[in-house]
Amino acid sequence: MKTFLAFFCSLLICLSAALAADVSDGSAPPDLESAKALIDKKDWGSAITSLEKFVKANPNNADGFNLLGYSLRHNRRYPEAIFNYKEALRIDPNHRGAHEYLGQAYVQTKQLDKAKEQLASLETICGTQCEEYVDLKKSIAKFKK
Repeated sequence: MKTFLAFFCSLLICLSAALAADVSDGSAPPDLESAKALIDKKDWGSAITSLEKFVKANPNNADGFNLLGYSLRHNRRYPEAIFNYKEALRIDPNHRGAHEYLGQAYVQTKQLDKAKEQLASLETICGTQCEEYVDLKKSIAKFKK
């Protein structure tokens, strides 16, 4: 019994250390940071490749799916972008960036009713003054002109 307790305690200590290392500084995983650098360079193809690997390895990371959708949208691959934004929202229904970018994709594909649904979601999540709401509202207004 003592051996089992010792093993169990050391397992808990290792598990606690691993979890603490995962969330210690709140920064994004390194692969996500390198993908963000590619996005900053507007290297959409490389960003897509990097993010596809990232989301495969991290299937519950809403930020990864959101950034993959962002890169795909900028590469004019709208159906794939929309799919990835929806995956981000499946993981985190209140992901403001995914709501905004999904709305932007709907504006770009002339689906204004769906874009307005994302705008309404953002209003519920963060109000009418948050950056994501304001940016999507401007895009919808520009499209109407």
